[in-house]
Amino acid sequence: MLSAHEWMLLAVVGTALAAIASGRIRADLVALLVLVTLPITGVINFEEALSGFSRSVVITIIGLFMITQGLEDTGVVKWIAGRLRQVGGNSEVRLLLLFMVAGATLSLVMNNIAAGAVLLPAAVQVARDAKVPSSKLLMPMGFGTLVGGMATYFTTANIILSSILRDQGQARLSMIDFVPTGGLIVLTSLIYMALIGRRLLPKRESVTVVGSSPDLYEAYQLDERLWEARVPPDSKLNGQNLKLTSIGEALGVTVLGIVRRRQMIVNPGSTEVVQPYDCLLVLGREERVQEMDQWGIRVEKANGDYHPDLVEHLNEVIIPPRSRAVGKSLADIQFRNRYGLTAVALWREGRSIRTDVGKTPLDVGDALLMSGPAIKVAQLAKERDFLVLQSGVEPPPPIPHKAKWALGITVLVLLLSIFEITPTAEAMMIGAAAMALTGCINLDEAYLSIEWRVIFLIAGMLPISIAMVRTGLAERVGQGVVDVVGPMGPLALVSGLFVLTMVITQFIGGQVAALIVGPIAVTSALELGVNPQAVAVAVAIACSTSFLTPIAHPVNVLMMGPGGYRFSDFPKVGAGMTLVTFVTLLVGMVLFWSL
Repeated sequence: MLSAHEWMLLAVVGTALAAIASGRIRADLVALLVLVTLPITGVINFEEALSGFSRSVVITIIGLFMITQGLEDTGVVKWIAGRLRQVGGNSEVRLLLLFMVAGATLSLVMNNIAAGAVLLPAAVQVARDAKVPSSKLLMPMGFGTLVGGMATYFTTANIILSSILRDQGQARLSMIDFVPTGGLIVLTSLIYMALIGRRLLPKRESVTVVGSSPDLYEAYQLDERLWEARVPPDSKLNGQNLKLTSIGEALGVTVLGIVRRRQMIVNPGSTEVVQPYDCLLVLGREERVQEMDQWGIRVEKANGDYHPDLVEHLNEVIIPPRSRAVGKSLADIQFRNRYGLTAVALWREGRSIRTDVGKTPLDVGDALLMSGPAIKVAQLAKERDFLVLQSGVEPPPPIPHKAKWALGITVLVLLLSIFEITPTAEAMMIGAAAMALTGCINLDEAYLSIEWRVIFLIAGMLPISIAMVRTGLAERVGQGVVDVVGPMGPLALVSGLFVLTMVITQFIGGQVAALIVGPIAVTSALELGVNPQAVAVAVAIACSTSFLTPIAHPVNVLMMGPGGYRFSDFPKVGAGMTLVTFVTLLVGMVLFWSL
């Protein structure tokens, strides 16, 4: 019979998971609500609820973000991306394997999302040069960062599982615990992708830069929403500049150009004055555009005559991780005034948004179609908050002369962690402090590089793990798991926990899945007399098996726009990756853990 505290904990966990899965409430806000609710209900005390912020797992992740920033600021990561461009060649298979290996390698020492973000422009550039669709490279590269995270300690879920082991009085995990099994998974994943997975990848050029601007014009389906708005002599818009007309603000549509006396004014500025007989080229939904009737404007569907004039000014921009634009709209950051470019459309989760583009809050991985002169695009390309895919201009690293220092410090941190000379959290703080002392990072900017949403998510959800142990719920559920799969042996336990964790991960992410399943997994292993470190490694690897949905991991979201992927593309390719990971994991459990 469950106790009152166990029932309360189940209610809190169920509500939190439902809220995160719904996407209506931010995951970090859900975590803070959990942190507040558990002590109020008496499940744990306030000290235990707040202990997540002082845990080594949080300190380790903060240090990892700062070291990653040092590698980016000194140009180490950009140098790697540049070398990949040089050796890419034109073979689709070789390029696929090259970027998959690069993603796996970078994720050994840095955050998976950051690894994907720094390789993304290199992959797009190489794809364009080799005339290979980006959709053939980006998903394998993203999957490469995920499997690479299985072979290292420096992955959030892996660090969390190590912390859960310590909470239950068991030995922590180390780098060497992940390398053999995770490395084997990397190898089999490469083989799968080269032989089978690449044949399942879509050959799609929507929202890619493989071709020229006309590809972007068609990919974003601009023709479907392009209208001619003719201004008669008696219209009240005459003599007003575009800003005063409030066309964009009031209707949520975009003025792409003005045809005046047979001349095209592309990307007209807000100070451009509307004149009699002007033809405004407007992009937006029909019902919005037709509202211009009230101003005496006659609206009709645009023909294809304007296509050549418009497409030569189009460029694609991606919102990268840690961009200060995330969560804000283009109107909020006054994008048009600051950069002199017009946001034409937004690509998100496989569809083109062409109305209210400036009012839509931006998220990581959003692809924006911009119109404007090349000089303005070049200026935007120097901004770290935006990733311009078609520009040959790249922001130079701020402190390239410190690259050797950053590389040496990273190697030092790895050695301290691998050989367990110091605890991993302490090694990370040593690395972060060394980066600051040697000038590899500016501390103020390094603080901005930390994904505080991730930190608060983990620190806020950690009390659930504590509560599951304190109330005995983990032991109770663990005993139930043992009763079901125990008679079938240790591999059955690993299999059951892997499938459970993997399924949860597809909808709420591996970080939360690790906090929920981790205590149950360790308790089950102890009940059955199985090596708890082996089971923890299996669950950690399951948390990185984020191949079936784009929402399973932010790196998948980041690849969606530039790759032109749809939701259905992920299970199509990811099912095989999941199966390969599962089978290889079981082999690793036998070979390296003697299960």
